[in-house]
Amino acid sequence: MFEAFSIGPFLVWTRVVFLLIGIWLSAEFFFRLSQSANLSLAHFKDHAWRYMVAFLVAGRVISIIANYRVYLKDLSRIFIFWDGGFSYFGGAIGIAIVLYWATRTYRSTFLQWLDVLLPATSFGVAFEWLGKFFAGISYGKPTDMFWGVSYDTIGVRYVAPIHPVQLYYAFFFFFLTFLLLLIRKHTKRAGAETLFGVLLTAIAVFSFEYFRGDFSIPVFATKIDFIVLISMFISLGVFAAFDLHLSQTFLAVSQLLLLVLFGGYLVLRSRLPFPTFELRFSQFLSILSGMGVVVYVIVHRRKHPHL
Repeated sequence: MFEAFSIGPFLVWTRVVFLLIGIWLSAEFFFRLSQSANLSLAHFKDHAWRYMVAFLVAGRVISIIANYRVYLKDLSRIFIFWDGGFSYFGGAIGIAIVLYWATRTYRSTFLQWLDVLLPATSFGVAFEWLGKFFAGISYGKPTDMFWGVSYDTIGVRYVAPIHPVQLYYAFFFFFLTFLLLLIRKHTKRAGAETLFGVLLTAIAVFSFEYFRGDFSIPVFATKIDFIVLISMFISLGVFAAFDLHLSQTFLAVSQLLLLVLFGGYLVLRSRLPFPTFELRFSQFLSILSGMGVVVYVIVHRRKHPHL
């Protein structure tokens, strides 16, 4: 694969090139979407250094967590920033965190900003996955399909053709960007892009991760775990939707009861004789993010019915 190329005495990693292109184009895309939505960009000028630091630090931290096996073998590599270990998605999370605090006193809500941040992030992530394809990172499992690819590198543990799962992700996020723009054009309420974007991404991640062949953080779950998680988020959504019609005493008692029920399940979970199956950590996070965004959009629309 075209993992790197040289310019004079310098070795340039193809993944870094695609990452920089994605950052540049997605940033331009984000600012244009913000202007079209009449969102003020003043806080980006006032807190530019905070956004920059949050993007770099969060992107590096998420990359270290995702590749923890490599860094555990040599902790000094954590401080070698030029090794190319960076997560664009992690950087976008850093931007979102600062954006949340910076816009608390603005007329626009955080969900309105998420509606423009998500398409831009999807566009940038697509370029990051293209870079991973050329670098042989986050590779797939062996396949007999005619589109399987072969890597001649020590970083890939398979000699046989494998799923180009990086291209699956890249094409999906390009398609998602286009779809979110269509949704944005026809929607009348805030949160539509965020809701559809996160839910579709959660489904795609949960599906594509089964084709991954590299190492990951394993999560062992049972079917009852998902039932409990879904029940918990449904309960939170119901309370959020009807909080204006419920007394504070009823809410407090209900939340305490939920805490006891779900907390008791976590304590007794290891003793219950349910069969477990293995998930990748990214699949588990996709489930949580999908359910969490539904609750958040419901809460936002209840508090801001005019948006």
